[in-house]
Amino acid sequence: MADSKGQVTRRDFLRDSAVAGAGLAAFGGLTRARVLGANDRIRLALLGSGERGSYVMSLFASRPDVEVVAVCDVYEPNRTKALKTAGTAAQACTDYRQALDRKDVDAVLVASPDHWHKTMLIDAVRAGKDAYCEKPIMHSIPEGVEMVEAVRSSSRVVQCGMQQRSWPHWVLGKQLVDSGMLGKITFVHAYWYQNYLDQSGWMAAHPVDASALDWKTWLGDAPDQPLTDEKFYHWRFFWDFGGGILTDLLTHWIDVIQWYLDQPVPKTATTVGDLYLMKWQCPDTITAAFEYPGDTMVTFTGALNSSIDDGGIVFRGSKATLKIDRAGLALYPEGAPWASGTNFPAPEVQARSERDGTVDHVANFVDCVRSRKTPNAGIEKGFEAARASWLGNIALKRGLKTAWNASANKVAS
Repeated sequence: MADSKGQVTRRDFLRDSAVAGAGLAAFGGLTRARVLGANDRIRLALLGSGERGSYVMSLFASRPDVEVVAVCDVYEPNRTKALKTAGTAAQACTDYRQALDRKDVDAVLVASPDHWHKTMLIDAVRAGKDAYCEKPIMHSIPEGVEMVEAVRSSSRVVQCGMQQRSWPHWVLGKQLVDSGMLGKITFVHAYWYQNYLDQSGWMAAHPVDASALDWKTWLGDAPDQPLTDEKFYHWRFFWDFGGGILTDLLTHWIDVIQWYLDQPVPKTATTVGDLYLMKWQCPDTITAAFEYPGDTMVTFTGALNSSIDDGGIVFRGSKATLKIDRAGLALYPEGAPWASGTNFPAPEVQARSERDGTVDHVANFVDCVRSRKTPNAGIEKGFEAARASWLGNIALKRGLKTAWNASANKVAS
């Protein structure tokens, strides 16, 4: 129950709160080219069979209600590897448009490099396909505007790959913030650290077999340039194909922050960064600061020489501090005695993650393909998150504090 001022008390929240799902308001009455019966399997095509695409595809393929029928990639070794886990019904193709032309394809998983996202997604929805698109959805803010307009004008279901919105303990975090338990939030710090100096595992050298790659098609609308192993495998850190740490990693966290704060766009961005480790283009060490309406400052730090702490977010409020990452969350109340030997109290709320939330995100997409509801991370949310990351990159390139003109939907001059 509420207190005398109409506020939900901590005790009431802890008693009554439950993670019941991350669904947003849904639209109904939409139609499909192929009406799915209760027992029909959703037929999926993978567009881009790199490491991330193949992993997410495996989650789809493991579901009894989904059948992967096509694996599309311009690099033969990736296609061959993905086909081994796609299932016996899957066929290989080099041109994604071949998959879009198939009448038996209901949905696509867009997991290509970022500079292909816009073309693939727009072509997919215009071909009558639903789509799960990896983040960041776009390679520039104007591209994102085109993508939102294309999806809105279609009747397609589009899920953006920001899986925190379907991950139970992240949904709980949103409930904690909405309950008022944190009080006034004026500062949020996000961080993500990865060790790109580690030459074992996925950072080991991966020579490209140029004879098995259609490099010209892979480049798409990017400027013509020589093939190198680093451009192909670490394309996220070259401006022609990706946007560096901010678009690759911050996009996840800024989406959560904007979701929790109910603020879809920052007022300003200020970014500094440089190349201290890699011979790439996008900074390997970076700090960005964003100002949001409602008197909230958000900072983000990222570096590629250390993996300790991985990534997470800290929301600092007048009543409590919320620390959350992919392993779980903890809420620490203000005013409580510090635990012995520490400088923080025992957590008032604590939750641990049981699995990768991508599993739940895929499930939400599949459910929405059938119900025609709006998924947890619809196209607008994908655009808003990537817009903030690209605003940070614009500030980096300008070397100036950069303001966003919300009414004109563009960078202020």
